Amino acid sequence: MLDMRKGGHAELEKYYPLMEMDFDSEELMGRLSLHRAMMNGTAELLIVYEKESGLDVSYALVIEKNLYGYVLLKYMGVLPWYRGRGMGVETMRFINRRYAQKQGIIAEITEFPDEDEDRVKKLRKFFARFGYVEIDCHCRIAGVKSNIMVKALKCSADISPVIHRIIPDFYSRCLGPRAARKMLDIRPVKKD
Repeated sequence: MLDMRKGGHAELEKYYPLMEMDFDSEELMGRLSLHRAMMNGTAELLIVYEKESGLDVSYALVIEKNLYGYVLLKYMGVLPWYRGRGMGVETMRFINRRYAQKQGIIAEITEFPDEDEDRVKKLRKFFARFGYVEIDCHCRIAGVKSNIMVKALKCSADISPVIHRIIPDFYSRCLGPRAARKMLDIRPVKKD
């Protein structure tokens, strides 16, 4: 049986090296920025664990504080020895339940080069399984194309017209306005 708990700064120190392995260095926010975001209530580190053994299974870092009522699932990873056993699915179920009262949950899928050529396709399919819909926007993180997917909870799934306001709000709360502008480039899509 699995459960989820909120992690603290010690767990962030424990999981940051795993994040460095799971995510490209260009898209990974700095350790101090994440500590600061956790301290001021902007972000939370969630840990899924086995109740019987107490062993951790997966982690997720969620940016939850913004002006618009959404949360951003910034990083999520399953510990290597639990991969391929459905733990990502269980982690998503916990996340969806935890934030059920929000407007929606936003996920980013960056197109950094990877050994697995089908990684982006697999991630799209994984998120779609939970009701996430890809929205039309021009988003680049650290200069690399990023696909934005939204799980609508209390809103319309098409937040394309306002996504260029929502995403920068998350980043500026964690990194500060200047660093956020340097890391993120997002613009609305012009409709013909």
